[in-house]
Amino acid sequence: MKYLVVGLGNVGAEYASTRHNMGFMVADCLAEEVKASFSVARYAAVAKGRIKNAELIIIKPSTYMNLSGDAVRYWMTEEKIPIERIRVIVDDLALPFGEIRLRAGGSAAGHNGLKHIEQQLGSRNYPRLRMGIGHDFNRGEQIDYVLGHFSDLENARMPILLEAAVSAIVDSCLEGVARSMNKHNKQLFLEP
Repeated sequence: MKYLVVGLGNVGAEYASTRHNMGFMVADCLAEEVKASFSVARYAAVAKGRIKNAELIIIKPSTYMNLSGDAVRYWMTEEKIPIERIRVIVDDLALPFGEIRLRAGGSAAGHNGLKHIEQQLGSRNYPRLRMGIGHDFNRGEQIDYVLGHFSDLENARMPILLEAAVSAIVDSCLEGVARSMNKHNKQLFLEP
């Protein structure tokens, strides 16, 4: 079975390690897990690897967040991967930092990357892993917050979070989304 795993983020050094690049961070860890390295290709950096019976095509779109759907549609077509075998990894303001939530589909919830994917695919029924980044900002500061860097405490906890996300993605490919949701949807850190 072949899966398209899409880590959402923005290219460029100024965006590296920002909250909005959580998808890229998980994609990097997943590629490391399957011993694959990224190379520049059309619309994305691409890494190909295998874990058990699952072949993973891992992409980090180079289209910037708001045009992520172009990369997703292209690589789905190129690799002949059906929509149910896509896994999109995305940052989520509505979830506290450290909460991960795997879903078989759903709304874009205001996220521009998900909105564009939905437009390009003509459907919102594709699996996604939402990575909580919290919402500790004042009115009018959302852009600065999502494009800002994690706190020292969040960075200290990041390895645990990334490991949990990689495990959720791998299990969703090997065991299915429904079973993996029950296993992985949780808040990893009880205290703030």
